[in-house]
Amino acid sequence: MRKFFRTLALALACAVLLTARSGAADTPAAAEEMRGVWVSSVYNLDFPAAPTTDPDVLRAETDAILDNCVKWGLNAVFLQVRPTSDALYDSDIFPWSSWLTGTPGAAPADGFDPLAYWVKAAHARGLELHAWINPYRITKGKQAAYDALSPDNPAKRHPEWVVQYTDGNYYYNPGLPEVRDLVTRGAVEIAERYDIDGLHMDDYFYPGSDFDDGAAYARYGAGFSSLAAWRRDNVNQLVRQLNTELHAVKPDLAFGISPSGIWANRKTDPRGSATNGGEHYVQNYADSLYWIENGLIDYIIPQIYWEIGNQNADFATLADWWNRAVDGSDVDLYIGMGAYRCADSPSGVWTTTDPLFASMNYLTGCPQVKGCVFFRYGSIPAVSGMASRLTAWYNGDHSAPAQDLPGVSAAEKRRFSDVLSLFLISMIR
Repeated sequence: MRKFFRTLALALACAVLLTARSGAADTPAAAEEMRGVWVSSVYNLDFPAAPTTDPDVLRAETDAILDNCVKWGLNAVFLQVRPTSDALYDSDIFPWSSWLTGTPGAAPADGFDPLAYWVKAAHARGLELHAWINPYRITKGKQAAYDALSPDNPAKRHPEWVVQYTDGNYYYNPGLPEVRDLVTRGAVEIAERYDIDGLHMDDYFYPGSDFDDGAAYARYGAGFSSLAAWRRDNVNQLVRQLNTELHAVKPDLAFGISPSGIWANRKTDPRGSATNGGEHYVQNYADSLYWIENGLIDYIIPQIYWEIGNQNADFATLADWWNRAVDGSDVDLYIGMGAYRCADSPSGVWTTTDPLFASMNYLTGCPQVKGCVFFRYGSIPAVSGMASRLTAWYNGDHSAPAQDLPGVSAAEKRRFSDVLSLFLISMIR
């Protein structure tokens, strides 16, 4: 009987130690952990605060944002440099953005180049700078915005590449090789001209299923089982082309994408997650699992903007799914965190920052997760307590509420496990 209890104690000790260490040992060190933030230029959400051609204003806003990023413990910035077939940098392909200067095609004064300044200023502070582009979106203001585009905009020079969607906005047609070449040339231009650390795309692919691309499908869709399969292949071709040509220019460049949080629900595909939310595999024809399995990207940032316990899209369920999705691949996994959702939910779930930090606490037990990126910069100072709590978190205070032991942090649970393991091992002896 004593031998039985010794064997049982040994088994329990091993199990507890393995459970405790599965999250702790594999958690990235601070120097390797991604601590990023998206800085949006569309609608002047983050930068610039208002359109201007004044270099002094643009420099001052840049410095203030980057100084705050350092203060909060962040180490990477994802700057939106092409929100709508335009540029917040000096480009030979896309005209200057109206979100930057107020007028499509109008440059900042005195030859000032915002992206060049952002890169230099970020690196001076020890921050990475990832250039964030929207590949297909042309307008956010429907017909009036399209009419106001400068004559040298590719969308005006090549109207045959353009589709007006049912929402009234204009998009480049992903089914055209010329469009894939345009997006790729624009990305390569950035990589060649600027010392960026990464080139980044978000979740704006096909805007929806009722996209008017019948003519392109008739021309290029032979051999595909369905329109959906052809559309997914179009996106896959763009991702593959970007991956190849960007790394040919700059081998160490990190190329990544941030799709929405759900690849597909399990009821759609057995490989999917146990969720019931919007699926980018179906709705945007973005097959992120294919990109991972075929090594077409260096990192992926699923936007898991829900709380733990959400009935349709539970954060923990999705974090676990993505953790498994990248396991065994060379693709780094960072989690997109919905900082903007704190205090904006009518359900009352997000009336504090607790849901966000509870989710971050959960991620410490996901060995493949190598950090977080927050959407968006302006939400951090705007939400009460967010900036101070984020700063404390990255200074080692992980006191967000744990999910199964309320009020107990993940680190405390691991310490408890260690003590329990030592007790069980003492029984063996």
